[in-house]
Amino acid sequence: MSPFDHLHLEIPTSDKPRLVIIGGGFAGIQLVKSLKNSNYQIVLLDRHNYHTFQPLLYQVATAGLEPDSIAGALRQLFEKHKDFYFRMARVTGIDPKKKCIKTLVGELSYDLLVIANGSKTNYFGDQQMYDRTFPMKQVPQALNLRSHLLQNFEQTVLAKDDEEKDRLTNFVIVGGGPTGVEVAGALGELKKHVLPKDYPDINFDIMKLHLVDAGPRLLAGMSEKSSQKAEKYLKEFDIDVRVKTMLKSYDGRDVVLSDGTQIPAKTVIWAAGVTGNIVDGLPKESLKGGRIAVDSFNKVEGVKDIYALGDIAGMFSEAFPKGHPMVAPVAIQQATNLAKNLKRKSEADWKPFQYKDKGSMATVGRNKAVVDLPKFHFGGLFAWMVWMFVHLMSIVGFRNRLVILTNWIWNYMTYDRGTRLIIRTFLRNKNYKPGDTL
Repeated sequence: MSPFDHLHLEIPTSDKPRLVIIGGGFAGIQLVKSLKNSNYQIVLLDRHNYHTFQPLLYQVATAGLEPDSIAGALRQLFEKHKDFYFRMARVTGIDPKKKCIKTLVGELSYDLLVIANGSKTNYFGDQQMYDRTFPMKQVPQALNLRSHLLQNFEQTVLAKDDEEKDRLTNFVIVGGGPTGVEVAGALGELKKHVLPKDYPDINFDIMKLHLVDAGPRLLAGMSEKSSQKAEKYLKEFDIDVRVKTMLKSYDGRDVVLSDGTQIPAKTVIWAAGVTGNIVDGLPKESLKGGRIAVDSFNKVEGVKDIYALGDIAGMFSEAFPKGHPMVAPVAIQQATNLAKNLKRKSEADWKPFQYKDKGSMATVGRNKAVVDLPKFHFGGLFAWMVWMFVHLMSIVGFRNRLVILTNWIWNYMTYDRGTRLIIRTFLRNKNYKPGDTL
């Protein structure tokens, strides 16, 4: 008997066409917002009951913010929307012929389907990296890393062996994109300003931070100038930056890099890339390059009445031969454009999607950030302030903005992080029982 047998997925019937959205990320919530009071019955499904502002996950992982400050309950976001329904359910497949989706709690028919379930961490087929490293895509993953990080230092105080202390205090970040750079910078700030006050009996010279990337430079999606500045900022935190270098192997205790370097480390953070979170049931011609192939209107190729938005959508063109970048602005703009098209009376009036690149940015720590705008680039304090403002305004909910701003002001004034609590112990070894601490 399945634990879900007593549950069912039922939505009230309506004379409006049913629009089902898979995923409560940036694209999903923007589409719901843009279709408010439209002629659709909207059903949103997600495996979590909240939307996560993923660009700040690294701050949860490094004890800068609590998870509820970067997440918003989906029901609360849309409580004033009429003919809107949210269901917390994991979608397991799609049947385009029957026009229904499959979940662990049953099936649901649709008139129109929008797939906006984003991306997942790309381990490039290496199952060992999945089992032994820390990804940075979900709130639970960020909390796991935070607990593990703090537990490591508690154990360092107790450790007898110097080699074990090295393993506990060495951190390897794989991937030199915005996530990897921002995680490395945050760990550098912890090492320099925060942890020495908590652990005065640890000599933090033993804490080594390593950032490795297979490409020729950091922040490959940004300008050369921003890449150079970011590397300069990281080295000011004494972070070992290695480009043209890959992680060759990792057994949970020792990292071996492609240049032959061996690093004793119990913490490897995987930020080496993402791939589309493909749902079963679509034909092969609908899939390309790890994403769902769509036309310029975000219609999925090879099927009818199905659309894809955001990271999962591959809109391949001469300007974007690999598809649009997997970033929030693309998802939001695609959702806005699709909503406008769905409101139009005739498909003949539909407008194709045109991405407006407003720039990109990354922060490396206090007073240190890089910003690329279409016509110029800058870094330093002003870039850091721009980064904070843009991210603050992008957060869902006034309360969350206020909480984050308060935390940032406190952190800036006191060189402190206020959330260094091990609320739940992280144990990778399944032989341990819940409640065990070391």
